[in-house]
Amino acid sequence: MSSSRHRLTDLSGTFELKNGVRMPYLGLGVFQCDNVVEAVTLALETGYRLVDTASIYENEAEVGEAVRASRVPREEIFVTSKIWNMDQGYNSTLDAFEASLKRTRLDYLDLCLIHWPVEGKYKETWRALETLYREKRVRAIGVSNFLKHHLEDLMADATVIPMVNQVEFHPYLVQQELVDFCFSNVIQYQASSPMMRGNIFKLDAMNALAEKYSKTIAQIVLRWDLQKGVATIPKSSKKERIITNADIFDFELHPDDVAFIDSMDCGKRFGPDPNNFDF
Repeated sequence: MSSSRHRLTDLSGTFELKNGVRMPYLGLGVFQCDNVVEAVTLALETGYRLVDTASIYENEAEVGEAVRASRVPREEIFVTSKIWNMDQGYNSTLDAFEASLKRTRLDYLDLCLIHWPVEGKYKETWRALETLYREKRVRAIGVSNFLKHHLEDLMADATVIPMVNQVEFHPYLVQQELVDFCFSNVIQYQASSPMMRGNIFKLDAMNALAEKYSKTIAQIVLRWDLQKGVATIPKSSKKERIITNADIFDFELHPDDVAFIDSMDCGKRFGPDPNNFDF
């Protein structure tokens, strides 16, 4: 995937989901984020329009507070949350969704994801999300941490195909086959942990690219994400990083450098394996 196929303009740019909803391709993640209200407020002031939270992060209320207090109209802000593992199942998912709305004090979510593919439960969880989608309580629905076999299993019975798959994605974990599968089914790929939980900054190869383009390592990684057509949600609570992470629209990685970063893939995860998690 290249930027010629996925036009990249500025921080307000979007990728179009399968149902026509436009999702900002760069957003702010708030997993284990300090000072969430301040971080989200700054991000919105900087021009970010997507905020990614989850019930398990225990900061939905703070995200909602910042969104409600912002001078940016609610309809211009894209808010994502997720159904946690213990809440999966049909009725419990409906209850968990209502709890998320209550915590955020928002009238709707823009995107709701199944957080992990809990065996024996994610199909009923998905059925509940389909209900919420039909009722227009949420603008788009999707999954997180789903591998190809999870998606194929889910899609075998689904009436609505997931619109987003948010997955650990970085130079050490490209999973190109999964990326291609999602694109072929018009499932928007979204990168979580794009900075390899901080480990990206230890790589000499990334430092060399940063020097070549006179950019930071983070900016190189985020630009790589977007040029591959992958939406991304870097986490930060630091003012300077929130601002600099967004400064990626005045340069373009050469296709050879995109391919070089792809070639760093070694299947290494910094988060749990979707085939083997226990929480």
